[in-house]
Amino acid sequence: MSLTVVDHPLTRHYLSTLRDETTPPEKFRETTRRLAYTLLMEATSDLDLTEVPITTPLERTTGYKIGRNLVAVAVLRAGLGLLDAVIDLLPDVTVGYAGVQRDEETALPQEYYTKFPNLNDARVVILEPMLATGGSLSWAVEKVKANGAHEILALCVVAAPQGVARMEKDHPDVRVVTAGLDRDLNDKYYIQPGLGDMGDRLFGTL
Repeated sequence: MSLTVVDHPLTRHYLSTLRDETTPPEKFRETTRRLAYTLLMEATSDLDLTEVPITTPLERTTGYKIGRNLVAVAVLRAGLGLLDAVIDLLPDVTVGYAGVQRDEETALPQEYYTKFPNLNDARVVILEPMLATGGSLSWAVEKVKANGAHEILALCVVAAPQGVARMEKDHPDVRVVTAGLDRDLNDKYYIQPGLGDMGDRLFGTL
């Protein structure tokens, strides 16, 4: 498994805002979107390009377009916080959803919904902000692989060593791009120092 921790100054700035417990939901959502742009620029730096002829107001020249089908899969519900930036930035992206909730006692993923577009011959970007135990992300990767995906990367906000180890074990072919690799998990399987419950902070729920 390839792990990339994005170390751009803007990434650090936005991540610090998300960690701050006083950041209200509206600002939290806005900051998540801005952070996602910095992660996406790194995550897509190796996309294939196809040359295309274009005409500027002055002359003919050569331009470029993305040469791959792109699919974003948001792991509900926290993955929705990254989705707007993905739709803004990635051309012609199609979107799938993977609904999973964590059992608070065992931290095991419980599936409740999946819906995917055609994943064949596409680069699939799974949006899973919190890579804690790795159970939800590993489950989501299994689901997209079962539906035809072969080239997969995961976009995370923060990751714990346990989640990274789980992905290395279960899916060594999947690249993970994150804004922060944190210290540990607490006894309730929350990332430390982390930023709390991503879904609750995005949507103002308790």
